[in-house]
Parts: sequence; C-alpha cells; structure tokens
Amino acid sequence: MKTYHLFLIIFSFFISSSYSQIDDKKQIDESNLNSDTIKNRLERLNAKTPIELYFTPSVEKTIKRYLNTRLEFYKKNIDRINYYLPLFEEQLQNQKIPLEIKYLPIIESRLDPSAVSKVGATGLWQFMFYTALENGLTMNSYVDERMDPFKSSQAAAAYLNKLYRIHNDWNLVLASYNAGPRTISRAKKKSGGYTNYWNMRPFLPSETANYIPSFIATMYIFEYASEHGIDTYKNEKQILSTEKIRIKDKIAFDHISDFFDYPTDSISRLNPSYIHGIVPGKNKNELRLPTKLVDSFIMREEEFYTFAKSEFDKREKPLPDLYSIDSKLVYKVKYGEFLGKIARKFGVKVSDIKRWNNLKNDNIRENQKLIIFPKRIPKS
Repeated sequence: MKTYHLFLIIFSFFISSSYSQIDDKKQIDESNLNSDTIKNRLERLNAKTPIELYFTPSVEKTIKRYLNTRLEFYKKNIDRINYYLPLFEEQLQNQKIPLEIKYLPIIESRLDPSAVSKVGATGLWQFMFYTALENGLTMNSYVDERMDPFKSSQAAAAYLNKLYRIHNDWNLVLASYNAGPRTISRAKKKSGGYTNYWNMRPFLPSETANYIPSFIATMYIFEYASEHGIDTYKNEKQILSTEKIRIKDKIAFDHISDFFDYPTDSISRLNPSYIHGIVPGKNKNELRLPTKLVDSFIMREEEFYTFAKSEFDKREKPLPDLYSIDSKLVYKVKYGEFLGKIARKFGVKVSDIKRWNNLKNDNIRENQKLIIFPKRIPKS
C-alpha cells in the first residue's frame, strides 16, 4: 500500500484560499528588477529544460506583472504548493515529461482541486468533460475524478504525452493544452506553415497567445523563489501520512466521522472527487485517509459497514441515482418533470431525447422510462 504525505496546514488552504483570491490590482514594488536580470535568469533556465524559454517583451511584461500582483498569493499558499508539486513531478516523470510543467496547474486552477471554470473545466488540471473521458477519468453523479489530485495528475501527464507526439514541441503542447489541437493546426495553416509557437502566436486566440508568457512567468518566479522572498522550506513536523483504501460498500463521509470521531471536512479535503460526500460501493472506489485512521478502519471494517448501512436506512431523503456518462442510461421521469427540464439536467437537446425514444411530441408522464445519452451528470 503506497503512502503519501500531506501537510496538516493545507487543510485550511483548500477552502479559504481558492484561485479567485488572486488580486491582480494589488501592487508590490518590483520595479528594481531590470530587463537584463530577467533575461540572464531565463537564459540559465533555458539551458536546463527542453521547453524553449524566450525573452520577449510579452514575457518580460508578464513576469513583472505577476511579481506585482501574484507574489503574495504564492507566499501565503506555499504549503499547498509544496504539497502538490512533488505529486505532479511523480506523474510527469512517469511519462518522461519535463518536470517544469508541474507549474501548469498553478496557472490553470491556482491549485484548487474543486475549481470549475465558466465553461465547465474542472479540477487542478482544468479538464474539460470529453478530454477527461478520453484520458480515463470517471465521472458520474457521485464521482468526478477531475477533482482527484492523484488520478487527474496521472491523466494530465498521459494527455500531455499524447500532445507531444502530435506537436513535437513543448510550447505547442502547452498551447494545445489550452486551446486544443485543432486550434493549433488552424493557426499553423494561417501562419503559412510555421511550426514554432512564437511565429504562430499572432494567429492564436488571445488567451492562448498569452498562455506561454503566463507559464514562463510562473516558472520563472518559482525557479527563482528565494530571490523573490518565497520561502519553500517544508516544516516536517506538520507532515501527516495518508493511504488509500478500497471501499467495499456504499458509505458516507459523515459515517466515518461519527464512527471514528474524525472531522468530516478533513475527509472531504482529502477526497474532493466525491461530489456528495458519499462513496458508492458498486465501482470499487478508493478513499484516502490518514494512516492512523486506516489502521482503525481495517480493524473495525465489518462493524463500520453495518453501521453505515443502518445510517443509510434511516435517511428520509433518497440518495441520488448513480448516472454514468460512458454509456446510455434509462431515466425514470419524476413528478413535475418535462422534456426541457430533463434535457437541461443531462446537457442534451429536447430533440435528442425525442429521437432516442421515438417520441412524436413533448408529452411525457411520471415514471415513464427514457433512454438518455448524457453529456453532463446532474448533481441531484
């Protein structure tokens, strides 16, 4: 059984320091940092990484802006950063990907495993729905593995490897991660066939055009952390070992809390991928717990499952149905529902539901069974 370590202090950061807390308007004086210093430091970094780090006006501007607006956020969240970066390094190393790409989730999610963007990108690595599916992550009405730090990092490393086989250039890999391979292919054609990111940059969407400078700026700051007052020292006294255990039957986080006298919110922070705080027992799911709690769990496992079942039996509110998105499902219409509401629930069109079920009109009845091929998993 593999053991990982978690900083105790990270618990307070998971909720209180979400990515929305970066204040781009807050200014810290870094005006004494001249261009030659930045250029020389980037040249030293460039010599030891396969990622081409160019010193350009946009890169310099982004570095100085980040030093002025994001430095304090990085300093305050250094324990979270120190926890996640080794985890990312391990998965990147397994796929033979430059370790410097560990800084990518800082840009993507500000290291918030529960982050969800306006377009639905989710988790530390901000996976879109179908990209996550294509890279082996599970999503259903109970679990969203895009929020699992370990599994999403493994999937991200595999996906980055695929992108490198397409582009054979790490800057284009990063741009493709942001915009998708098709966008990069279109930019190549528009640029007249260039295969260098900086030559293609004028033909990329503005967000993607700024993405590489953003990555370089973030990498620069952490590679020169001490020069900018970021203390990367890890306090070993605050380390808590954790382990994964296989869950045999359906349980809830509050069952663990009540039975073993351990805080529910601490369990949630270790296992952000379980949407309702419930671990379904059907799919051989795993749970991450402190090692000392794992020992107690194993000793009293059968007694605990009996307790959990009795607690579920007491519930007045029914549990959410288990919906999966990797195949069709049969949905039973509930009282008061209509096709438009069901379509929104699963992210599909009314016309799709009618076509899948050979419906001639919009009329449906309670308890009617409908075939659905969901694009989104409802939370309730």
